[in-house]
Amino acid sequence: MNETLDVVLQFQRNEITEAQVYGFLSKLAKGKNKEVLNQIRNDELRHYQMWREISGQDVSINWWKVFYYSMLALIFGVTFTIKLMEKGEQNAELAYKGISTQYAQAEAIYKDEEKHEETLYELIEEEKLSYLGSIVLGLNDALVEITGTLAGLSFALRVSKTVGIAGLITGVAASLSMAASEYLSQVADKKPNPIKAAVYTLIAYFVVVLALVLPYFFIANAVTAFAVTVGIGLLVVVYYAAFASVIHEKSFGGTFLQMLLVVLGVSLISFGIGEIARRVFGISV
Repeated sequence: MNETLDVVLQFQRNEITEAQVYGFLSKLAKGKNKEVLNQIRNDELRHYQMWREISGQDVSINWWKVFYYSMLALIFGVTFTIKLMEKGEQNAELAYKGISTQYAQAEAIYKDEEKHEETLYELIEEEKLSYLGSIVLGLNDALVEITGTLAGLSFALRVSKTVGIAGLITGVAASLSMAASEYLSQVADKKPNPIKAAVYTLIAYFVVVLALVLPYFFIANAVTAFAVTVGIGLLVVVYYAAFASVIHEKSFGGTFLQMLLVVLGVSLISFGIGEIARRVFGISV
């Protein structure tokens, strides 16, 4: 009986904690999304009261969990956070079923969580997800192209600031070119808001460019700067793989490995080209 009560109290704490999270998410949203998130929050509060009737006790909010999901929402967005929370609730489904024979409320809450909230999640609209393809295009291309360019320049020129300036100029030109290409592609496919798609591509590309070239302006040795750049590139890959694996419900490991192999492959080839150019043409800066 004590074990069952502990499970009930844990569910009760989860419900009141998630109500706080959805309350925070609703503050980040507007219009329809705000209404949907407030509705989910009210459902969580209702579930909390149902568990409280069983336990006869009050429980404290897990503020660390509230903080954790709030930070994720600010960094990755509302949809990512909700999908991640939904993944965490999958384990709870078995426990709901386990005590449903003892408490009729558990069966009702389980069905409510499974059907009602899942429907509400699908109603949430987040603008940047509509342009996820454009963001990924800018991020992937910048990561592969600029990392490869910096690898070649680092081993050909060997002067950190020169490599950084050359990489920045190349990155700015490439980001504008990529944005223009995305705009024309969107227009050709008769997609809505081609300008917004181009802007998302431009921003994603340019942000990655800045992150990758920054070490060259602070580290004198170009090879060392490139090593730091590779580390930053890995963080970008982890960020993207984590985001894509949750949003598209794919394997994190598979997505990460695929991107990592492409980036490393291009970097190694570019390194070889840079070293050959330095030896053949006698480049010494």
